Amino acid sequence: MTKSISDVKAIIKRAAEQAGFDQSGIAPATDSPELDHFPSWIAAGHAGEMKYLESRNDSGDLKRASLANVAPWARSVIVCAINYNTDHPYSTQVHDSDRGWISRYAWSREDYHDSVLRRLKQVEAALRQEVSAELQASLITRSYVDTGPIVERVFAKYSGVGWVGKNTLLINQKKGSWLFLGVILTSLELEPDLPAPDRCGSCTRCIDACPTDAILAPYQLDSNRCISYLTIEKRGAIPEELREGMGRHIFGCDICQDVCPWNRKAPNSAAPEFQARPGLVNPALDWLAEMSVEDFREAFRGSPIRRTKRSGLRRNAAIAMGNSGERQFLPLLDRLTEDEDEAVAESARWAKVRMLDSSPNR
Repeated sequence: MTKSISDVKAIIKRAAEQAGFDQSGIAPATDSPELDHFPSWIAAGHAGEMKYLESRNDSGDLKRASLANVAPWARSVIVCAINYNTDHPYSTQVHDSDRGWISRYAWSREDYHDSVLRRLKQVEAALRQEVSAELQASLITRSYVDTGPIVERVFAKYSGVGWVGKNTLLINQKKGSWLFLGVILTSLELEPDLPAPDRCGSCTRCIDACPTDAILAPYQLDSNRCISYLTIEKRGAIPEELREGMGRHIFGCDICQDVCPWNRKAPNSAAPEFQARPGLVNPALDWLAEMSVEDFREAFRGSPIRRTKRSGLRRNAAIAMGNSGERQFLPLLDRLTEDEDEAVAESARWAKVRMLDSSPNR
C-alpha cells in the first residue's frame, strides 16, 4: 500500500516513541537566523581549539553554517530527543570539598553516542521500510548523534522539540534540558512541526550563575571560558585566570542547567543505559589524580570521559584539589609537581600555591 507523506510523518513519530525517544519532531532543512550568526561566532574565535567546528566544504563554506553546504539533497530533518536525567542531586546541591564533579551526561553506563544512534537507526529503518517503492528508489537518509556537521539544537527548535535557551542549550517545557539529541537528514519533504516558543522570558539565572562568565550575553557563549570546554576539549595548560572559577569540576559542567527553573521538576530517565556508573557521581579527587593508564582505561571503557584523556582528567583533578582548600591533598600535590606530564605538574604547582595562599592558618 502506498503511503502518503502525512502517513510517513505519523510512522516516524510512532517509530521514535517505540525506540524510546521522549520527543520527536520534523524541521525543514532550510537556513535559520541562528545559523546566520555561526560564521561570525567562528570568526570571533569563540570555538576555541575545536577546529572540527570550522570544517568547510570544497567551496570553502563553513559546513555548519548551512545544511546546503553539506547535504544539498536534504529537505527535512527528523529530530529525536531522549531524557538522560537521573535521580541524583545537582552539582549546586553537592558540597563535598574532597570530591570532584563529572557532568551528568557522562555518568552513563554506555556512551550516549552509541545508545542514541542505536535508537535513531530504528527510526531510520522504519522510515525506509514504510515508504513506497517509488520513494525508496530516490530516498536518502543520514543519521547523526553529535558526529555530523550540523547544529542539532537549532533544528530541534524548528522541529518543536524545544527552544534554545539563553545558555545556548535546548530546553523542553516538560522535560527540561537533560536531553540527548539525534537527527536524521532525509531527502523527503515532510510537513514540518511548529517551532517551539522561547520561554526563557526575563530570567538570567544561567548567565548569573556561570563561574567563568562564559555566557557573554543571552544566547552567546564563548567556549574559551566555558568549564565544559576547558575540562574536556582544552589540551595542555588551562589559563590561570579561569582556574579558580572551575571549582571542583573534573569533566564538563552542569551549573547553567542546574539553576534553570525548567529543570526543577525534570523527570528521571527510564532508559537503563543512562543510569549512573558506580563511583562517577561526585568522585574522589585523589582517585582521579593518581589514576594509572590501566585504571583510566578500565574505569572509563565505553565512556565519553575518554575524550578528555587521562592527561586532561588528572590535570583537572589537580586544579580541583587546589580549589578544594583541603590541606590533606598537599602531599599528593607535592608528588604531582614532579609528574612526567607537564600539564599535570604545572597544574599541581599552581594548586599547591593556591591552597597555601588561601589557607586560614597561613
